[in-house]
Amino acid sequence: MIVALYILGALLLVGLVLKLTHRPDAPKPEDDTAPPADDAADSECCGMHITCEKDSLLAGVSDDIEYFEDEDLDRYKGRGADDYTDDEIEQFRDVLLTLRPDEIAAWGRSIQLRGITLPAPVRDELLMIVAEARKNASSQ
Repeated sequence: MIVALYILGALLLVGLVLKLTHRPDAPKPEDDTAPPADDAADSECCGMHITCEKDSLLAGVSDDIEYFEDEDLDRYKGRGADDYTDDEIEQFRDVLLTLRPDEIAAWGRSIQLRGITLPAPVRDELLMIVAEARKNASSQ
């Protein structure tokens, strides 16, 4: 009976240590078999990673600037992502939230081609919406 209690205590102690040291959000070590980051294959975006999504949104397919009834946003050309007031951020957000789902990526490219830096919160929302749309499209 005492041996069973020692085993049970040891199992509980190991479980507690594992629970306290487990970090599911910790970065995983790089795979040694993966090609180096500057490999030519990395220059193409698969659309499955957030950094690729940023690049693919900003690297427009064409150089044609398309407006989405947002000409008033041109006055923010050259501003930094953190240089907007709350009201100005809301102007960008209003445009983003009134776009049709098929217009969102094109709007992001248009903003970049016009030399406008999106406010950081709106940029994050844009990337989240595009990632969700790609996820839904790939699961269908």
